[in-house]
Amino acid sequence: MQLYRKKLLKLSKLNMSNLHVGHSEIATFAESNVNLKREDAEDLRAQVNRLRDRLESYLKEHPDFSLKKMILSGSLAKGTALKFINDVDVAMYVSAGDAPANMNELSSWLASRLREAFPNFKPEQVVENPHTLTVLFSGSGLKVDVVPILYEGDPDWKGYLVSKHTGEKILTSIPLHIDFIRRRKVKHDVHYAQIVRLLKYWAKNQKTENENFRFKSFMIELLVSHLADNGLVFDNYPEALANIFAYIAKDAFKSPIIFSDHYDAQSCEETAHPIRIWDPINPKNNTAKLYTDQQKNTIIEAALDAGDAIDSALRCPTKSDSLRYWRKIFGPTFDA
Repeated sequence: MQLYRKKLLKLSKLNMSNLHVGHSEIATFAESNVNLKREDAEDLRAQVNRLRDRLESYLKEHPDFSLKKMILSGSLAKGTALKFINDVDVAMYVSAGDAPANMNELSSWLASRLREAFPNFKPEQVVENPHTLTVLFSGSGLKVDVVPILYEGDPDWKGYLVSKHTGEKILTSIPLHIDFIRRRKVKHDVHYAQIVRLLKYWAKNQKTENENFRFKSFMIELLVSHLADNGLVFDNYPEALANIFAYIAKDAFKSPIIFSDHYDAQSCEETAHPIRIWDPINPKNNTAKLYTDQQKNTIIEAALDAGDAIDSALRCPTKSDSLRYWRKIFGPTFDA
């Protein structure tokens, strides 16, 4: 991976005032094509909140019930959702002592508890998946992915989710994860979340073009958080994106990404995983531990190509040429 293009480091020396496509054009494109509209986000949250309120009402009458709390999670909760959101993630905290010991039975058990708490649900509205459920809103068509978290009474709502890939129990806390992202958003105004969304949009386009490309949203959020904590400024989107792609290309995931918000960084064990991006809540959870060397290299090559495209776009003599390079990053619909 010594193919790192040193010219990416020279981007900050360009005269940004003479660009055909710069910060304002990227921001405008993001607002119309990348970001989930505020009113749409509020509508989705309202639908989930109505479900949560009904559960809380049921819990007041049945305090010993196995379901303990419903919390909106994922990109909608963090404010990093893309425009065409397919579904909404919800964490369902369940009493660990009541849940089945056989995790293969967890989905069916949770489905029964949900139907008990929401007797108006039609059978087809609750779809069982391995370790999760999907709740379908019959009116709006909204899909809510319900992930059970085994809860033992921790005041920070730490509990164990069951990995859909390995079946192992992983310590997590949805409120602490949301707070982790919120603090970065506050420090960097609107730009932190916007850069996250732009990178997620880039990754989405990469997956369309290359079925082997894999770069999950949580890893992107943590990568941007790491760079934010180390002084990267996000208020110029072409520069910020170029610097992020340059970091991926130069570091090539050799350095572990670790946060000290909730634990001593020294508590993360040494591993031989190709990518090491540690969960900011759980020092035993490398969020990228299932990634292979080939998948790592695919991300690095895509970052190299994206960095080259930005470099070329910022130096183009005409707007049409600049747009051609930006479309390599954001797809054929990009315009400015």
